[in-house]
Amino acid sequence: MSPGPDVQAQLEDLQSRLAFQDDTLQSLQDALAEQQQLVLRLQRRLLALESRLEEGSLFDQLPGDPAAEVPPHY
Repeated sequence: MSPGPDVQAQLEDLQSRLAFQDDTLQSLQDALAEQQQLVLRLQRRLLALESRLEEGSLFDQLPGDPAAEVPPHY
């Protein structure tokens, strides 16, 4: 004995919803993994900048105070 048409339609609806939820979950997992990689890269860059700031090498690359510099024609 096969299930009635109403039960069959409900089963197909549930299977369709499950497939959609699986696809959505996979998309969210992919996005989360991508975001995690971005966060890790940004953390590494921040740590590098912090260490350069502590060493003072970051300021070596910045121009000096323009008001204190002598113009080239003097």
